[in-house]
Amino acid sequence: MVGWSRLLSPAAKFANFRAVLQEPACRNALQQQLRRMGGDHGHHHMTIKPSRFQWDKFKDLMHFYVMLGVIPVTALVLYANIFIGPAKLAETPEGYVPKHWEYEKHPISRFICRYILNSQQQNYEKSLHYLFEENEKAQIRLLEEEVRRKMSERNDYQAYYYRPSVAKYHRVSKEAADELEALRGD
Repeated sequence: MVGWSRLLSPAAKFANFRAVLQEPACRNALQQQLRRMGGDHGHHHMTIKPSRFQWDKFKDLMHFYVMLGVIPVTALVLYANIFIGPAKLAETPEGYVPKHWEYEKHPISRFICRYILNSQQQNYEKSLHYLFEENEKAQIRLLEEEVRRKMSERNDYQAYYYRPSVAKYHRVSKEAADELEALRGD
């Protein structure tokens, strides 16, 4: 109920002003707003009316996108349907393996299958790779769980202290230590 009262209070305020706006003096003043122009050569006036900028901008953009997109696509579809037409069934030559896009009937769907979409074999192999990766992650999680179980079973502690290093810098530091040893002597 509280929400309805919040909506009714602006409506009541508007009803008070509505009676004033419907008087004949206000109605004539709102309908015929004129801008009197200077000069004495007759009736120079400009009617003041609301801006049509948004409507004109919408129409301009609509015409632009129709010209840019709808007309060329329609022309392409008409060309494909009139001059190329749907595919016809024919015998496959001996030893020829058809490509995946050659199974489509319409020339536009053949183009989409050839250049935009992936083949069914590629999608299948991608899903197999995803399953392989998830299986590898599951095996790693099982191995980590086994390590945690063994650590709790033997009252051991977690010891991940291995720091990978690059062998090149280790060799350089060893050579420097050998040179210092040779300089110092016994």
